[in-house]
Amino acid sequence: MRILQLIDNLQPGGAEKMAVNYANALLSEGFFSGLIVTRSEGKLASLLHPDVNYFFLNRKSVFDLKALFRFRKYVRKNAITHIHAHGTSFFFATLIKLLSPAVKIIWHDHNGDRTQQKISKNRTLKVCSFFFNGILTVNHALENWSRENLECKNVRYIPNFTVKNETEKKETILKGNEGKRIVCMANLRYPKNHITLLKAFHETGIAGQGWTVHLVGGDYNDDYSGVLKKFIRDNKLEDSVFIYGSKTDVFNILSQASIAVLCSTYEGFPVTLLEYGLSELAVLSSNVGYCPEILDNGKAGLLFSPLNQKELADKIVFLTQNNELRTTLGDALKKNIDENFSESYVLSESLKFYQEI
Repeated sequence: MRILQLIDNLQPGGAEKMAVNYANALLSEGFFSGLIVTRSEGKLASLLHPDVNYFFLNRKSVFDLKALFRFRKYVRKNAITHIHAHGTSFFFATLIKLLSPAVKIIWHDHNGDRTQQKISKNRTLKVCSFFFNGILTVNHALENWSRENLECKNVRYIPNFTVKNETEKKETILKGNEGKRIVCMANLRYPKNHITLLKAFHETGIAGQGWTVHLVGGDYNDDYSGVLKKFIRDNKLEDSVFIYGSKTDVFNILSQASIAVLCSTYEGFPVTLLEYGLSELAVLSSNVGYCPEILDNGKAGLLFSPLNQKELADKIVFLTQNNELRTTLGDALKKNIDENFSESYVLSESLKFYQEI
């Protein structure tokens, strides 16, 4: 098998990280492994192994014929047998299928909100699904949705995975006091729900005890970001809440934290929780998507309703006051990830799926 990962951009995000993870993992197993970015490059390109066959299409429009023919040339030149299309890249993968029918198309759905969407919002996806050879989903709810709504019935749930990058450059130094840092790794956009975290943190009053919050993720300087910055200013939290923008030295950053939070109002299977776990952090997570399963239904981290500010505030205080519990939860999450969401397990299941189609 000669396998290509397809993704629309490589800015830090869950689907984008998984495209990189799969490309690197397949290479390590001795397969030809390629990765094509269709629309825009990004910081995650730096995490690709240098031997992954990387290509940027520089696609300018929905029907960019020049980009499409560059794509076809790449597929033919490298004798690609399988295209693993992540997220929204399924459309361009379908166009290639029309030009090169022998290529197998696997679409990977990472969008946790899709289960709440009507099929009318996914008409293009439904049409393209006639040409899919298989569908991978990041949780069982998405698996059921695809079976019920799409034309390709060869659907399977396979969890996400991540690996600790031992060679990442240590570039980011978090502000605040060691042992009292709370980190949230998420781009500043809907549905990441940072405002609930900020309100809960302010409500606790623990800033007066030296605790700080660190928001790491893409800052688009839009209305969403503006609301957060206004809240920080209005409540005089400039010395307690810090925004860093997009970073790639994830594990270096997490090594400087004591508590990690995920506040999203919906998720599919957040790679961020896996990164928190490999860093052995105590985690607070909203009870959405596959988060409860990753946290072993509360045994490996604390869960809360994403819109319940008081519940989150109470659990933040509870964790800050219990150092032993933080250690216990961090160890439990690391163990759960090692046993159930390892690279070797996920890659083995994915290769079986590739072969079956």
